[in-house]
Amino acid sequence: MREVSQPATEAIRLVEVLRALADPVRLDLVRRLDQMGEDFCNAIGAEIDVHQTTLSHHYRVLREAGVTWTTVQGRSRLVRLRRNDLDTLFPGLLDSVLNAQR
Repeated sequence: MREVSQPATEAIRLVEVLRALADPVRLDLVRRLDQMGEDFCNAIGAEIDVHQTTLSHHYRVLREAGVTWTTVQGRSRLVRLRRNDLDTLFPGLLDSVLNAQR
């Protein structure tokens, strides 16, 4: 397994996290990851009516903002929510955003 470029915990910035979470598709992806823990990109995105290239863009935005962590396994990418990092840096933020969506 290898990891792709993503920010270290101390490099995660609130404005980037909020920008990433502001999009409805990305917010839906985060909600699904929060419920599932981790999964492969194609499995999570299969239930969302978005073209594959657009979905890849959304995953990249989430990863670069520090919202998700991606690990490459062969030709697949395993994605998980960086809940511990986000809760440590911004206590209650993720719960507030996810609860407001419901």
